[in-house]
Amino acid sequence: MQAEGKVFKYGDNVDTDVIIPARYLNSSDPAELAQHCMEDIDKEFVKKVQKGDIIVADKNFGCGSSREHAPIAIKAAGVSCVIAATFARIFYRNAINIGLPIIECPEAAEDIEAGDDVKVDFDTGIITDVTKGRQYRGQAFPPFMQKIITAGGLVNYINEQ
Repeated sequence: MQAEGKVFKYGDNVDTDVIIPARYLNSSDPAELAQHCMEDIDKEFVKKVQKGDIIVADKNFGCGSSREHAPIAIKAAGVSCVIAATFARIFYRNAINIGLPIIECPEAAEDIEAGDDVKVDFDTGIITDVTKGRQYRGQAFPPFMQKIITAGGLVNYINEQ
């Protein structure tokens, strides 16, 4: 399993309120949530993001509330992967549950810059910054988590079993 795309870069403590502002939580429609993804931290995000692009952030990405709307909005916006130095625990679980690939790698989070072209191999945990010609080793997904993500989330995975 792989991801490849251009990077959108954010700092520490990107919380669920900036990923998807609370004023849009009256909808659970992924396409509608995607239209407002990251708008309180990056007004241009939804205009510029392309299918396959990657978010890179520093520490504690996805902190705040336990809403699943945040990873749903990111995934529905077309983001193929989020790389961060660390993730908030509840965001990590929610991302896997809805099938959004995420990978922790402090070195990659520090070095990779906005606009870089990046590839992620989830089988090995290798993150390649194609723009800079550098590689980083993130935490590879265990096979059972890869199956959940490939299925599009936990509910789909269970239904397939």
